[in-house]
Amino acid sequence: MKTIRVALAGAGAFGVKHIEGIRNIDGVEVVSLVGRQLDKTREVAAKFGIGHVTTDLAESLARKEVDAVILCTPTQMHASQAIACLKAGKHVQVEIPLADSLADAEAVVALQQQTGLVAMCGHTRRFNPSHQYLHRRIVAGELAIQQMDVQTYFFRRTNMNALGQPRSWTDHLLWHHAAHTVDLFAYQAGGEIVAANALQGPIHPALGIAMDMSIQLEASTGAICTLSLSFNNDGPLGTFFRYICDNGTFIARYDDLFDGKEQKIDVSKVDVSMNGIELQDREFFAAIREGREPNASVAQVLPCYRTLHRLEQQLAAG
Repeated sequence: MKTIRVALAGAGAFGVKHIEGIRNIDGVEVVSLVGRQLDKTREVAAKFGIGHVTTDLAESLARKEVDAVILCTPTQMHASQAIACLKAGKHVQVEIPLADSLADAEAVVALQQQTGLVAMCGHTRRFNPSHQYLHRRIVAGELAIQQMDVQTYFFRRTNMNALGQPRSWTDHLLWHHAAHTVDLFAYQAGGEIVAANALQGPIHPALGIAMDMSIQLEASTGAICTLSLSFNNDGPLGTFFRYICDNGTFIARYDDLFDGKEQKIDVSKVDVSMNGIELQDREFFAAIREGREPNASVAQVLPCYRTLHRLEQQLAAG
């Protein structure tokens, strides 16, 4: 089996999560690490035995041994960097979100279709064992979603990443955090989103973004979704999904799943790992080896970004 050699851009919290996941995947090696700060990037590379370090993505793309790229960079760079990877002849997985505008998302999809390369977006919820378990039961006709009630909650007064370190860019409730749920709701409901509505709270004076948001969605199947997002919640942090179905209620907390009475459901046999990021990466590399479209391909997730665009227009109109 030929080793797939990977360049990873972004040496922060999520870049490390990908490196750790890839270490569990046979036949894949991270050979180049791209970071904003050379010293910190060298530290991460040394820890994981990565041979090449740079602050310039173009330098990694110019390396002939690089087959594929994973982008864990600031949101505002995702689309342009994905396009650069495809133009360089590299398969690419870009962390969520694919872009922060519909036009940029469409440009990535158009170039992927032109090149035929594998291009995937990190919509991790499709891969978490908790959501996979429910997806299989839904596809088998054992469950039908009536409503999804989702809470995405953080407590953020300064611009920090998942490791509590200063960020070089501003996070966004709509284009980043809502993207997870908008895509997952359509994926699980088995239809397209036919109605969407959003409200947002005050704009933060320093960060320039809304710190609270409420979104309502309706799928063509008749299922509805209520999504609450906040950077102001001083309580349990993360994203929690309540699936209210015709045949049971389920609560998904990342890779773990519970029933409506808080009894844990064993999802350890759903896939080869309980790590959603690792499973996402496994799908990316399997699609490259097999020459096929991956789950969460840029084309498959494009409808999510159309919905986010509609919501952004609605919020801008007041």
